[in-house]
Amino acid sequence: MRPILPPSSNLPAAGGAGSADAQRWTSPQPPTRPRAGSKSHLPAARSRKGLAALAATALAGTALAAATVAATSASAATALTANWYESAPYYYTLDSTAPDLGSVMSATGEKAFELAFILAPNGGGCSPTWDGTDATSSDTQVAAVINEVRAAGGDVSVSAGGYGGTKLGQTCGTASATAAAYQSVVTQYGLHAIDFDLEEPEIENSAAIANELGAAQILQQNNPGMLVSVTIPSTTSGANYFGQQLLNEAKSLGFVPGDYSLMPFDGGFSGAAAQQTALSDFNAQLVSTFGWTSAAAWNHEGISGMNGRTDTGEFFYQADFASTLSFAESNNMSRYTFWSVNRDRQCNPPNNNGATSGECSSVTQNDYDFTKYDTQFAQWAPTTLPSPPAQPGAGACGAAWNSTTAYSGGAVVSYNGHNWTAKWWTQGDVPGNNSQGVWTDGGPCGGSSSSPSPSASPSPSASPSASPSASASASASPSPSASSTGSGTGGSGVVVNGGFETGSLSPWTCDAGTATVVSSPVHSGSHALQGTPTSSADAQCSQVISVVAGHTYTLSGWVDGSYVYIGVSGTGTTDTSTWTPGTSGFQQLSVSFTTGASTTSVTVYVHGWYGQPTYQADDIAVS
Repeated sequence: MRPILPPSSNLPAAGGAGSADAQRWTSPQPPTRPRAGSKSHLPAARSRKGLAALAATALAGTALAAATVAATSASAATALTANWYESAPYYYTLDSTAPDLGSVMSATGEKAFELAFILAPNGGGCSPTWDGTDATSSDTQVAAVINEVRAAGGDVSVSAGGYGGTKLGQTCGTASATAAAYQSVVTQYGLHAIDFDLEEPEIENSAAIANELGAAQILQQNNPGMLVSVTIPSTTSGANYFGQQLLNEAKSLGFVPGDYSLMPFDGGFSGAAAQQTALSDFNAQLVSTFGWTSAAAWNHEGISGMNGRTDTGEFFYQADFASTLSFAESNNMSRYTFWSVNRDRQCNPPNNNGATSGECSSVTQNDYDFTKYDTQFAQWAPTTLPSPPAQPGAGACGAAWNSTTAYSGGAVVSYNGHNWTAKWWTQGDVPGNNSQGVWTDGGPCGGSSSSPSPSASPSPSASPSASPSASASASASPSPSASSTGSGTGGSGVVVNGGFETGSLSPWTCDAGTATVVSSPVHSGSHALQGTPTSSADAQCSQVISVVAGHTYTLSGWVDGSYVYIGVSGTGTTDTSTWTPGTSGFQQLSVSFTTGASTTSVTVYVHGWYGQPTYQADDIAVS
């Protein structure tokens, strides 16, 4: 772990959020970001180098321990499934008061983080650095962070660019030189994902954008299976003029990234509704530019938000994140992330005296409230990347290219959404990227454009961890019918043992070691379910019940505890859920759902949230 020495800060003291013992840090705040939808860089004085002199004496006793974690390259890691990289929140690496990612993982269940930012050196040149100051080739600090995350079962992606600074696309001269610089980062850290965050001033430089997108395409070709994403600023109606020019350049290159993510903040936005309008407008831009279907465009579209108070004084609360998460899931969007983990903490005072900070959110919250939404997206999202969208008029794709297969002249394969024809015998030569030019590009081919189905187990689409001041609350519901909580064989719409009066969990299926039946506290009768979430399990119990097709039902239940959910999946229409941020005694939750035309069974479930206290549930019924 990195030694961090904040003598005092605008974050709450260790005693808890808003502790009177916390002192206001009077050092200069990070600069705010003046352009729409941007991610900026903290000043050098806040970096590892800037703290060196201040920390030297205080850290002398820990020098030996710090030395044991220093390494110029990170340990190798097996790739996570795509859903985790697509949910990775941004983390500013050279922030002296950055939270420990091992602790964040334990508190939220998140497994991946987007490390920011790779830039050209401040003095010029085509070699990669962290934030323009710390050469990656001699890095020790970031490698130690990566090693900690991987040791805990997670992984990282790296983001290139952000607002301000000099980007490699501006200094490297060509796409191939830019790609070589980024490839050195990919190789050094053993990356499985990389994000191109293309903002001001680079986005207005067409030559630099051509270098960046060309480099991204080369990396995608040379690193099969690696997620390559592109993130751009937003207006309230989608991508701006320069963003549209970027899309046009990608089209001319035949480059299809894993997804394009929009940053709907810092541009006159008012809550989640405005963000969702921008995302819908951007979807239309993708359809118009590339000729994709709307569904295919959603499968390749993401959102990169900002938590709390933005640079221009907009506010995005937990309820806004919950609403946009539901929007992303309902449209089968491929990415959901935000800037930043560093800010996912409450300031002292909570509103930060009306200012935006790089260290806290300026809204009332618990630690890592916003990161938990990313975790929830990962639990919903498909574990594999969507196929390249079908191109208008494109022919069928040939068999996927395989690096171990020997191909004779005339063989046709598909790679990166294009068909390729071998000129002569070849093996291991990447289509479009070999010095002999053995492969002839046959142009775009038709990939699958159908919406992927979530592969994760049933999980709710509502907010995971709102602060005590959040407005979300469970809706009222009718009293459960008596027949719905019995212990006999379930008929249509019947939850078996919904009151746990048998004294056992059967026929519920629960996360191993997290659930039991207790005699106190209970809502009614003699027993209730008790779930104990861990850092890696939310103590979910589920049951498959029979239903009638094309019928509307209400799922209800009584719960006691913090961040407890009930929900239903497999409806054949819209899967729904509801939750409570906290109760004092049992509270009734309910949610309605309608079954599809051919749906004869659904899964009902109840669960808590990762790392949260024990909860109780009782009298779960469908009526």
